[in-house]
Amino acid sequence: MAHSGSLDAVDLSVMWDRLISITDEGAAALVRTSFSSLVREGFDLTVLIFDARGRMIAQSAKCIPVFIGTASVTLRHMLDKYPADRLDEGDVVVSNDPVFGTGHMFDIAVMRPILRDRTLIGFAMSITHLPDIGGMGFSVSATEIYHEGLRLPVLKLMRAGIPDQDIIELIRLNVRVPDQVMGDISANISCTAVVVREVLEFMDDYALHSLAPLADAIIDQSDAAVRSALGDLPDGRYTAETRVEALQDTRLLCCQVDKRGQRLDIRFDGTEGCVQAGINVPFPYTRAMALYAVKCLTTPSIPNNDGATLCIAVAAPDGSILNARPPAASAGRHTIGHFIVPLIMEALAPIMPDRVCAASGLMDILAFQGRHPDGRAMATTYSASGGFGALDGLDGRQCMPGSSNMGYMPVEVFEPRSNVTVLRKSLRPDSGGAGRFRGGAGQTVEMRNDTGHDLVVFQMGNRTRFAAQGLFGGEAGALRSHWINDVQVPAQGSHVLQTGDRLRLEQAGGGGYGPAEHRPDATVAQDVLAGFVSPPGR
Repeated sequence: MAHSGSLDAVDLSVMWDRLISITDEGAAALVRTSFSSLVREGFDLTVLIFDARGRMIAQSAKCIPVFIGTASVTLRHMLDKYPADRLDEGDVVVSNDPVFGTGHMFDIAVMRPILRDRTLIGFAMSITHLPDIGGMGFSVSATEIYHEGLRLPVLKLMRAGIPDQDIIELIRLNVRVPDQVMGDISANISCTAVVVREVLEFMDDYALHSLAPLADAIIDQSDAAVRSALGDLPDGRYTAETRVEALQDTRLLCCQVDKRGQRLDIRFDGTEGCVQAGINVPFPYTRAMALYAVKCLTTPSIPNNDGATLCIAVAAPDGSILNARPPAASAGRHTIGHFIVPLIMEALAPIMPDRVCAASGLMDILAFQGRHPDGRAMATTYSASGGFGALDGLDGRQCMPGSSNMGYMPVEVFEPRSNVTVLRKSLRPDSGGAGRFRGGAGQTVEMRNDTGHDLVVFQMGNRTRFAAQGLFGGEAGALRSHWINDVQVPAQGSHVLQTGDRLRLEQAGGGGYGPAEHRPDATVAQDVLAGFVSPPGR
C-alpha cells in the first residue's frame, strides 16, 4: 500500500471507499442519537470530510441534494473567522446562517477540526435539520428574516472540549422544544467526534502524514470524469423558463445553460425578484440544486466531492428570488428551490433526451405547532409527496420526492409525536401525467387534530397552479390541493386546526414522457389493476 506519495488506482479506490465508510459511520451515529424526526426518519442530514485546504473529499451516502453544494461554502465562512491557527483540538464551530449555509435557519452546521500531532490535516462536519429554531417556526409566512428564528453567526460552541454554556443558554431560551434542539446539536457534536477519531485511525493504518495526496487524487479524478462527460455533449446555449406560485403572487424562473467544451455555465438571468414571504432562495441553495441536476445528468455514480463542481459555474441576479439577500425570508426556500432541477432538465432535454426526466410533483412539507393532550409544547413536521416524473424507458415512481431524496416519517412514528391521527393514506389515481411512459402518481393523505387543543399548521405546498409538465409529448400531472373539513384552502401559509378538524392533502402527479398513444394497451391495463389509473368509464 502506498504511503503519502503517488497513489495507484487500487490504493485510491480502497482509501476513498474507507473515507466514505467513515462518513457513513458518522451518519449512523447521528441517526441513532438525534431527536428530530426529519433526521431519524427523513435522513435530512449529511456528514462530510474536508482536507486542510477546505476541499470536500468525502460525504455520507445518506445525504439530501442541497448539502452537495452548500457545505464547502459554509466551511469557508467558518475559516474566515477561525483560521487554522485559531483552531485547537476539541473546538467545535457552529452556524445556521442561511446566507452562507443551506438557505434556512433550521439547518445547523457543526464543524470540528482534525489535528494530528498538533497539525491541522482536515475538518469533519455534520449538518442536520433542527426540530425548531424559534421565531414563527418552519413556515413560509414570515415577511422578513427576523421573524424566522434564532440566526447564529459563526460561533465556537466548544473550546478545547469545553462547551460554552452561555451560547447553550441562549439557544435554549429561544426555541420551543429546548431539550430536542440541544439533543440534536449534541448528536452533531458526537458525530463529528466519531469522524475525527476514525480519520486519525485511517491515517495510522495507511501511514499517512497528510490527506493532501489522497485529496488531490479524488478531486482530480472527479473533475476529469465530469469534464469528459461534458465534452461528449454539443456546444450551445440551452434555455428554459417556468412560472411558479409565490403565495398570492407568481414568479418567473429563467435558466440559460451555456455549454462550451468541457465547461458549463448556468445562469438564471431574467428570474424575477423576491417576495415578502419565506420562499426566497439564498444563492448557496440555488447553486447546490443546479450542481445536483448536472451531477444526475453527467456522473451520477461518482461519490460526492468538490472535484465534481470545478468546471461548472452558477450565477443568479442579486435580489432575485434565486439569490435572496437579508432581510428576505427563506425558511421555506425549498418551495421555490426545488423547481431548479426540472428547469435545468427541461433546458438540457434537447441534447440529453435519454437522461432527463419530466417534471415531478415535488414534496409537500407541513410544520405543526401546538400542544400535546397533557399540555407539553409540540413542534413537528410531516411530509407527503407527489409523483416522480417519467424518463425515457421508465415510468415515474409513485409518491417519490423529486428534487430531493428525503425519507418519510411512518404513521406509527408521527401519530404519537403529534397526537394527530392519520385517517387515510392512499394512492391518488389519475394524478400522474399520461405518456408513452407514465408520470408517477401522487398520494392522498387525510389527518385529524386529536390533540385536544388548537393546532397551527404551516403549509409549504406548491404545484397548486402550475402542474408538472411532461416531456416530448407527455402530458402534465395533476395539481396539488389542500382541504380543511372539505373546504379547499391555500397550500402556502398557515391555518388553525381546531380539535377534530380534518386536513386532506391531494398530492401532485409527475409529468409523462412521450405521446400517450404510444403506450401499449396491455401496460395501460396493468396501470388500472395497480390503481395508478381509474378503470375506463369512471
